[in-house]
Amino acid sequence: MLASLPNDLRPLAAQRLSTAEPVLRRLLAGLYGERADFDTWFGDLMESLGKLYAERPPELRALDIQRAAQPEWFLSQRMLGYCAYVQNFGGSLNGVAERIPYLEELGVSYLHLLPFLRPREGENDGGFAVTSFDEVDPALGTNADLHDLTTRLRAAGISLCSDFILNHVADDNQWALAAKAGDAKARAMFHVFPDRDMPDRHERTLGQVFPQVAPGNFTYVEAMGGWVWTTFYPYQWDMNWSNPDVFAEMAAAMLRLANRGIEVFRLDSTAFLWKREGTNSMNQPEAHQLLQALRAIVDIVAPGVLLKAEAIVPTRELPAYLGSAAAPECHIAYHSSLMAAGWVALAEQNTGVLREVIRNTPPLPSAATWLSYVRCHDDIGWNVLRAEAEVGSAAGAAARLAGAARFFSGAQGSYASGAAFQSTDPNAAHGSNGMAASLTGLQTATNEEERSLALRRMLLLHGLALSFGALPVLYMGDELAMENDYSYLDRPQHAMDSRWLQRPVFDEQRWKHRYDKTSAPGIMYQGLANLIRARRKQDALAANAPRALLADAPDGVLALARGERFLTLMNFTGLPQEYALQGVWSDHAEPGRIEGTITLAPYAMHWLARE
Repeated sequence: MLASLPNDLRPLAAQRLSTAEPVLRRLLAGLYGERADFDTWFGDLMESLGKLYAERPPELRALDIQRAAQPEWFLSQRMLGYCAYVQNFGGSLNGVAERIPYLEELGVSYLHLLPFLRPREGENDGGFAVTSFDEVDPALGTNADLHDLTTRLRAAGISLCSDFILNHVADDNQWALAAKAGDAKARAMFHVFPDRDMPDRHERTLGQVFPQVAPGNFTYVEAMGGWVWTTFYPYQWDMNWSNPDVFAEMAAAMLRLANRGIEVFRLDSTAFLWKREGTNSMNQPEAHQLLQALRAIVDIVAPGVLLKAEAIVPTRELPAYLGSAAAPECHIAYHSSLMAAGWVALAEQNTGVLREVIRNTPPLPSAATWLSYVRCHDDIGWNVLRAEAEVGSAAGAAARLAGAARFFSGAQGSYASGAAFQSTDPNAAHGSNGMAASLTGLQTATNEEERSLALRRMLLLHGLALSFGALPVLYMGDELAMENDYSYLDRPQHAMDSRWLQRPVFDEQRWKHRYDKTSAPGIMYQGLANLIRARRKQDALAANAPRALLADAPDGVLALARGERFLTLMNFTGLPQEYALQGVWSDHAEPGRIEGTITLAPYAMHWLARE
């Protein structure tokens, strides 16, 4: 690697190598060391890393140095994320750039743009079937537009996050095309079986991600003369990560994107990377070795870059994706259990499951954080809560979570307007889809009181995400109380996938009313902006500040202490609730002192600072 670098870059590279290269070699030897050509392969890998290091623009190398000196920079309470589809938020990358002042107004410091690389022609799973990691989707712009956007975002103090799909590529990706043309090396980058023997053996223990629209995990491809592993859709071919060529190619693709100014990678489908017969081929130990190896490479070449694990798994399985001080993995992991538990608390008007999630949330390793959120482009997956939902439930976890799923599909006299999402397990709860405003009752509200309660519920969930101790991410449109988009039903390629309910085009009219405190967009926007401003002033709300669950709150109330002097009180019920305060407190939203018993209005939240 050092031989690939100019003299002025070698000293710092040598310093990083002394720490990270032994870790990288150990991890990769554990995966591929039995191959006779391992040393040669590893040498080639390090040489390619040197070339990518040398190509890294000076301004990004400077950012690397700055962030390496402050490894906990992203744990600040001033960090705030925003997530959107390029085409829905700005129409194009240039259109997104024009919205940077709006992001600055909100206080955003991290922008996650959902897939914007060249996707498969035709069906492409919303861009998650990638044809080329080196090209921007022509419908959204050019590589030059991406460079311009990252430059402008960086000047505004906003880090751009890109999806990096690890598990699969599109069936028209260059490697898939070469494999179909008979290239044996390219074929080895995928899992291909000549008959149904091995696929059937694997299917005995595999789940199904999309059982209604894409049942099974294998697709017969005539050009391949066999069955290709396709966990998600038939046109998304799973990569064979047991082949070291896959690791080298994917690592290089990620670093090339980093050199274009991507500062955060959402590593998609991380749980699926390693396949093992007799298991569900999820969360295998080798998957974590792969992620730790990618982290070591980032620490060498681009330590200013963050890795975020998209692992939608139960709370007990989350810590592995962050690693440890001895074996760091990703910097950020989605706390999907916290997100889902907030919605369960609304459905049940009880915080039991939410409290269990918080109790089970383990301490973080240094320079790592959870990602908290209210909604995203995918469904609310209830089954990550099975362990927590079992506690205190006479009916059992499955029935309890199924009840929440029915509630948010609008059943049982619910205020919610959502849709059920497919599930592979007849004993599991279906996922739920819908914009946050629709799920909290704004869409069904028929009078001022119902509208007010719906908006309070929305602010309550966002307050949880903002105060829990994480990197909170807003989903585009929630800050304006945008509702469900039913136009997907008119598009045959999307009509079977209710996730498109929550993928609307940015509503310019609502945006224009964001300062109107008599309108739903204005109430939501101003309420959320107030919380964001208050959060930025409170060191106790940093991701790594202490967190303590207080057990003396009523069942419908969550009392969460942050540090010694900050308390969040959240009422998840439609009735007033009382809580006895110890000492004298002040509320961020109202002047004056509070002591003794405080009464929380329905769905109210108070952020209190001890005087």
